[in-house]
Amino acid sequence: MSEAIEKKPVPSSIGALWGRYASPLVPVFAVFTALMVGALIIGLTGGDWLAAYIGLWEGSFGSWGAIGNTIVRSAPYIICGLAVALGFKGGLFNIGAEGQLYIGAIFTVVVATTLQLPAIIHIPLALAAGVLGGALWGGLAGFLKARTGAHEVITTIMLNYVALRLTDWLIKSKQPRILGDPSDTSGARTHVIQESARLPGFQIADTTHLHIGILIAVALAFAVWWLLYKTTVGFELRTAGANPDAARYAGVSVPRTILLTMALSGGLAGIAGAGEVLGVRYSLSADLLLGLGFDAIAVALLARSNPIGIIASGFLWGGLLTGASLMQVRANLSIDVIKIVQALIIMFVAADQIVRFLYRIPMRKPGEETALSRGWGR
Repeated sequence: MSEAIEKKPVPSSIGALWGRYASPLVPVFAVFTALMVGALIIGLTGGDWLAAYIGLWEGSFGSWGAIGNTIVRSAPYIICGLAVALGFKGGLFNIGAEGQLYIGAIFTVVVATTLQLPAIIHIPLALAAGVLGGALWGGLAGFLKARTGAHEVITTIMLNYVALRLTDWLIKSKQPRILGDPSDTSGARTHVIQESARLPGFQIADTTHLHIGILIAVALAFAVWWLLYKTTVGFELRTAGANPDAARYAGVSVPRTILLTMALSGGLAGIAGAGEVLGVRYSLSADLLLGLGFDAIAVALLARSNPIGIIASGFLWGGLLTGASLMQVRANLSIDVIKIVQALIIMFVAADQIVRFLYRIPMRKPGEETALSRGWGR
C-alpha cells in the first residue's frame, strides 16, 4: 500500500533556502535585469554597452570627487523618498513631494537671508522653517482629504503647480520685489543666504562641497523607521493605512491620522528643499531639483517603502544621475539612455512577478502584496 503512494520530491536544502530567503533580493535582481535589458538596447542602437556602464560607474563612484557628487545628489532623493514612503505606509499616495519641497525651500530662504544669527542657531532654525513650510503644504492636502474626501493624488498634483508658480512669482516679481535678488542679471534667483545659515562640510577634489545633508538624510531614515515600528503614532498610521475600518473600530481617529501623515510627509520633503538651499545652491531658483518629487516615488517603490532600504535606493538613484554625463561621453550616447534604464528598473520592481519567474523566486502569496495606497473610493 505504502509503495503505491507516490512520493513527493523533497526540495534540496539550497533550493529550500533560496525559496525562503530570496524574496528580499527581488529589488536587486530588478536592478540587474534592467541593466541587462539596457545593455541590449544600447547594443542594438550601435553603442558600446560596456564602455557606457564603465563610464556610469566611474562617473558615480570612480573617484573621490565622483563619490562626493553622488552623496550630495543622493541626499534629497533619500529624504523625499522617505516622505513618499511615509505616505504609502499611511495608505496615502503623496505625489506632492515636489511642491512641499519648494514651499519648504521658500520658508528656508526667508529665514536664511533675513536673519543675522550665530550658526548654531541659524542652521537649525532655517531647517525648522523648511519642515514647517513642507508640513503646512502637505497638511493642506491631508486636511482636504480628511474633511472633504478630496483624493490626495489630485490635490497634491495641483498643489505642485501652485507651489512652482508661486516660487516663480516670488522670485521674478519686480513690482513689488519680494524674494528676487536685484543684483542677479538673470532675475531667476533669490538673495544668497547668510554664511551663518550654510550647512557645514568640506571640499572634495576641489569640486564638491560635501555637507552634512547626507548625515541628516540617514538619521531621518532611522527616525522614520523608529516612528513607524516603535511608537503608538506609527502603529496607528500603519493600521489606518492598511484597514481604516479596523482602525476606526479600534478607536483610531482616521481623519486625524490622515492629516498627521500628510503633514509629516510634507515636513520631510521640506527638509529636502531646505538642505538643497543651505548646502548646495545657497539660494532658491525655480529650477530647484525639478522632477525630484516624481523620482522620489520611484526611490520609495524600489525600497518597498522600507525606510532603511530607501538609503540604498536613494544612493542608487543619485549614482545613476551623477554618472549619466560620463556615460554619455564614453559611449557617445544620448543622456536619455539613463532615463530608459531608470524606467526599466521601476518597471521590473513594480512587476516583480517577472523577476520572480526569471530567477525562480517563489511568487508572493495573496495578501503579501505591499499596499501603496487605498482606492479612489476610500
